[in-house]
Amino acid sequence: MTAETAHPDPARRRWMSILARAGAAPIRQGLAACGTLPPYTVIRGPEDGLVMVRGRVGGGGGPFNLGEMTVTRCTIRTATGCVGHAYVAGRDGPQAEAAALADALMQDPDWSEAVERHVIAPLAAAQEAARADRAAKAAGTRVQFFAMQTTRG
Repeated sequence: MTAETAHPDPARRRWMSILARAGAAPIRQGLAACGTLPPYTVIRGPEDGLVMVRGRVGGGGGPFNLGEMTVTRCTIRTATGCVGHAYVAGRDGPQAEAAALADALMQDPDWSEAVERHVIAPLAAAQEAARADRAAKAAGTRVQFFAMQTTRG
């Protein structure tokens, strides 16, 4: 199984990636714009821990342990029975809880459209704009080297 096929739902993989890179405040603001949220229960967390980051020699060779990274995880269940999970980098419990709630609501047909419109789409647009800005700044420092081939006559 490749990284692209590791999860059977590519749409969920997309929104989980967006939520993991967003802060707690933007997620909460987007959720507030959706209206009165359903009650939920925290099943696990938010709790901090460590995960081992793996690398590959040359990008595709043998795997090796690169080091550990701090993560926060949270699992919640909404009153409608949808379960949401979140793992976020660092020690940000509010972000993990907000991301888990957004994940649960995205799985609920009654909420998915509103959460996509008010949370996921704006966060994705902001993250893409930030990526494009970083790329433009990096492109400004690019140096092109041209090799001249000398000919002997």
